[in-house]
Amino acid sequence: MKKQIILNLPVKDLAKSKAFFSALGFTFNDRFSGENAAFMNIVGDTIQAMLTTEPFFKSLIDKPVAQAKEANEVVICLSCESREEVDTLIAKAVAAGGRTPHPPEDHGFMYDQGFEDLDGHLWNLVWAAPED
Repeated sequence: MKKQIILNLPVKDLAKSKAFFSALGFTFNDRFSGENAAFMNIVGDTIQAMLTTEPFFKSLIDKPVAQAKEANEVVICLSCESREEVDTLIAKAVAAGGRTPHPPEDHGFMYDQGFEDLDGHLWNLVWAAPED
């Protein structure tokens, strides 16, 4: 098995979360999905997320499930191929029910903006100019 990054994210409503991320263009692998979890492809077969119902997620850990709308432990950052891709994905996230916690940041050589998904998980999208 090749190296992969697989995030495990607790969600309140699995069907709504799948619809949200489908609207952003992410796909799901039915082989590893079921009533308690959905295996989401973020970047091909290299970076994925397992969206899990909160009760199922709780069965995997021995402490309380953090409520991402109240506090965040991580910000998931994804690189984009262009500024336009950043803006397009942000627009799709907002149209699907997400929110933007801050305006875009333009540093000239780098451009980024974030969105909060339905459960409060923070995602940051960033484009950086190629190095000369």
